Amino acid sequence: MKEHLQTLFSQALAQLQAKGDIPKDIVGDIRLERTRDTRHGDFACNAAMILAKKAGMRPRDLALLIKEQLPTDDASIAKVEIAGPGFINVFLTTQAYCTVIDDILYYKEAYGQSQMGAGQSVMIEFVSANPTGPLHVGHGRGAAYGAALANLLTVAGFNVHKEYYVNDAGRQMDILATSVWLRYLELCEVSLTFPSNAYQGDYVWDIAASLHRTYKDAWQHSAATIFENIPQDANQGGDKELHIDALIKRSQQLLGEKSYRLIFQKSLQLILENIRHDLEQFGVVYDEWFSESNLTQTGTVLKAIEQLKAAGQTYEQEGALWFRSSAFFDEKDRVLVRENGQFTYFASDIAYHLNKLERGFDRMINIWGADHHGYVPRVKAAMTALGAEADRLTVLLVQFASLYRGKERLSMSTRSGEFVTLRELREEVGCDAARFFYIQRKSEQHLNFDLELAKSQSNDNPVYYIQYAYARICSVFRQLHDKNQVWHHNQATLEQLDNQHEQALLVTLSRFPEVIEMAADAYEPHQLTYYLRDLAQDFHTFYDSHKILVDDEALRHARLSLIAACQQVLRNGLTIIGVSAPEVM
Repeated sequence: MKEHLQTLFSQALAQLQAKGDIPKDIVGDIRLERTRDTRHGDFACNAAMILAKKAGMRPRDLALLIKEQLPTDDASIAKVEIAGPGFINVFLTTQAYCTVIDDILYYKEAYGQSQMGAGQSVMIEFVSANPTGPLHVGHGRGAAYGAALANLLTVAGFNVHKEYYVNDAGRQMDILATSVWLRYLELCEVSLTFPSNAYQGDYVWDIAASLHRTYKDAWQHSAATIFENIPQDANQGGDKELHIDALIKRSQQLLGEKSYRLIFQKSLQLILENIRHDLEQFGVVYDEWFSESNLTQTGTVLKAIEQLKAAGQTYEQEGALWFRSSAFFDEKDRVLVRENGQFTYFASDIAYHLNKLERGFDRMINIWGADHHGYVPRVKAAMTALGAEADRLTVLLVQFASLYRGKERLSMSTRSGEFVTLRELREEVGCDAARFFYIQRKSEQHLNFDLELAKSQSNDNPVYYIQYAYARICSVFRQLHDKNQVWHHNQATLEQLDNQHEQALLVTLSRFPEVIEMAADAYEPHQLTYYLRDLAQDFHTFYDSHKILVDDEALRHARLSLIAACQQVLRNGLTIIGVSAPEVM
């Protein structure tokens, strides 16, 4: 509908240019927007306001010229008015809105799809949690947001590639491997004090137990041998970081490279399998799982560093290699290679983004936790230094989600092992409620997740309210079947949909394609949750006020067509955000 009106206005301007009434070379950001108050029409166009100065005319005079060029016999337009200094307000006919039902029932799952993306390739990297433990409810928000955004952009015409970046190299993985080995030793009945900065969760015991069942006491060493000359832990008045780093080195020495790598890889494998399973059960499936260690093995990290060197963007200081990121609006320069010759995390991240660029994506979207906000300037600086356009990368930040049971806030700390896993959340409230609640706010806004509300079967629970609208429609069609009646969609009967509740529902249904494009353009799937709530409310209001299976056959068919269209749009919207459309509740 909006596209049709935009075409009419474009044609009107072209006709004025052809007649010489306005210059042929004038262009502007012409917009057609829905009015906030229906007394001012259904849509308002700003063309006259934008082009008047270039045309050398008063906005109101230009608005009158444009109005005169609009077709007077178009069945979708009831009237056109000039308002204020030159806004052009368009009032639509009932017939125009009734054609929305035809579109929905014809296109079905494709209704709302757009060519806005024009086939551009977009890579979305999201979650990418360190494989050092199970996914917790904080990771769940990034998963729900990333998956919904990927679906939304796909519907908007983009070619989307979903990727999980596996941080399988570096210090955190070494801490995990050492934690697993120390728990393994405890299963070998070695008495030791577990480090305060090691991973404490029960899952570490589970990995250690699987190793102990297979390898028995093959890697056993005494506590005295392990802790000899190791700096004291924080609970002994020492430094927890020095303590765990020394234990990592000691475990590598005592185990040897082969056994240490076996423990490292087994820990990584089991946790990644757990993460992959949890995400799949949450309805999140990736096109690729990209390994950080692969960047080193293929020489991509070294290649990225060499490119920065060749561009004159590095220097050596105190035995380390630095990137001149401050020259690209970062707050300070960043280390690429430490004095011990090891690459930094940042060097791997630069290499990963070089790899993305080499794969030819038109756009790259990183979905990160809000605590990574300071990391954005340095990554964009690296892209610029590599000769790429930094604007090709968009970093979307996801704020933390706090979990509440009643008034009690639940604790979450991966290192201490005190957290609610995504699996536990899914099992308690279900995937549908979790997916919906996670994305019903802007990603950068803090989210309080109310477990009790998510489980409630009430109108206050938005996902229940929306799904109940869908189930109610399914119930109507079951009743129709039980009465041995059939429904035939007939456009001629739709003009009977003239009461305020039917008209409100038609207007809301017509907005769906616009919501898709606006939400996709802003990377805001939460707009879709608001829309679905509005649509469900309009349907419930209509349903509670009017009988659908009336004796009047024409009216019955018209109302059945209306709710069938509503059913389709509800299902389309719920599918995008990863929520099911149950036929019975």
